[in-house]
Amino acid sequence: MSLPTMASPTLSPDSSSQEALSAPTCSPTSDSENLSPNELELLAKLEEQNRLLEADSKSMRSMNGSRRNSGSSLVSSSSASSNLSHLEEDTWILWGRIANEWEEWRRRKEKLLKELIHKGIPHHFRAIVWQLLCSATNMPVKNQYSELLKMSSPCEKLIRRDIARTYPEHEFFKGQDSLGQEVLFNVMKAYSLVDREVGYCQGSAFIVGLLLMQMPEEEAFCVFVRLMQEYRLRELFKPSMAELGLCIYQFEYMLQEQLPDLNTHFRSQSFHTSMYASSWFLTLFLTTFPLPVATRVFDIFMYEGLEIVFRVGLALLQVNQVELMQLDMEGMSQYFQKVIPHQFDSCPDKLILKAYQVKYNPKKMKRLEKEYAAMKSKEMEEQIEIKRLRTENRLLKQRIETLEKESAALADRLIQGQVTRAQEAEENYVIKRELAVVRQQCSSATEDLQKAQVRLLKGPPSFEDPLAFDGLGLARHLDEDSLPSSDEELLGMGVGTALQDTLYPLSPQDARFLRSLERPAKDSEGSSDSDAEELTTPYSQGLDN
Repeated sequence: MSLPTMASPTLSPDSSSQEALSAPTCSPTSDSENLSPNELELLAKLEEQNRLLEADSKSMRSMNGSRRNSGSSLVSSSSASSNLSHLEEDTWILWGRIANEWEEWRRRKEKLLKELIHKGIPHHFRAIVWQLLCSATNMPVKNQYSELLKMSSPCEKLIRRDIARTYPEHEFFKGQDSLGQEVLFNVMKAYSLVDREVGYCQGSAFIVGLLLMQMPEEEAFCVFVRLMQEYRLRELFKPSMAELGLCIYQFEYMLQEQLPDLNTHFRSQSFHTSMYASSWFLTLFLTTFPLPVATRVFDIFMYEGLEIVFRVGLALLQVNQVELMQLDMEGMSQYFQKVIPHQFDSCPDKLILKAYQVKYNPKKMKRLEKEYAAMKSKEMEEQIEIKRLRTENRLLKQRIETLEKESAALADRLIQGQVTRAQEAEENYVIKRELAVVRQQCSSATEDLQKAQVRLLKGPPSFEDPLAFDGLGLARHLDEDSLPSSDEELLGMGVGTALQDTLYPLSPQDARFLRSLERPAKDSEGSSDSDAEELTTPYSQGLDN
């Protein structure tokens, strides 16, 4: 495979070429034990290069800080620089060969490649090696980039707001109209259109910004798309941030297992893992360390993924455990912001060495992932159940409100009905009393009428034999047909004195009435109406009595 044509980097990170090409002073990792003699020789050269770089750096600092300028110092510096130039040339040849023979190195020399990446990818080779590591050299999406820039994105306002806060001290991104800010906006906007579910998320701009320091914007866009798709970053940056929750869960397990005392102290101070570790996973330490150190971590991330974030994070806690145990939550927060980021500025290789001394079990991490998925699934079911219960509760509350209104209306109707029934009962009672009085009066009147009818039916005693007169005798001598049907007919018939004496006891008035009947009428036909009234008046009064 020939070396692909690569544009020169626009700007380099804030580190010198010597720092970018430096090799670690620390011992090789355990994988070096299985390397071939030729591979070990390459590693030895890198070790020697790093030693000379460090010696040369110390010599320069000594010369600048001392007032004496001895000839021996100049000779030492000149010798180190001469040796360094040869080693730099060897490094360029080595990484050039790796880039040209990439597939062979990935298949047959993976362990050596891993060791070389741990020791740092030379700055001028980062662009092509990063693209090769994530297989982003020939992506179809690269042809869509120019068209995407012509479109509008709903995330443009958010992107513009955050761009000024991305590497604000770096020369490439300084100034509102700087080239760095413009190309950073382009890449973030293009990705927000390609992946509308994620859109734009804070923190991702730092990753894109680092890529733009190494390669043109089209290539940076392709690498970022590949990182989002293949390196779990897309799950980290989704609105739900479910992958971030998983990473925090796994990191807490490692902390509890390997640093239990520190974990207990964090819990006692309510210093949650997400308070200091979230940015580690979201920005891959790009907002934690200076760029020379963060770029070394990013080299390994491009090869191994998020595993290096777990290793470096736990290594930082191991190195600072004693100091952190003596601080409260406020003190720990300040310590993470001011002290930890600059502990490895002079030698990032020490950080890498500490990171690979951390115990990391991929199988256990996979098991934790399943546990977390099961836990979240259960939580989701509980949330669904809670949501269902809340919905039912809301509907029941609405039903209760409706029933309360109906109950209040029924209560009003009941009270009104009770009032109405009370009034009706009172009226009924009055009517019953009136009815009772009327019935009593009717009964009395009926009895009086019956007595009057009986008296009429009995008639007066016989005048021929008044002493032999009795009721039974009268009844025998009188026909029913001969009796009058009413008092008026009886009066009109002019019955004798004996019959009236029998029906009505003789009172003084009755006596006067009978005596008037005994007097012979002078002119019965010529009697006036006044005489008739005089005759009937006493009789009527007798009836009333």
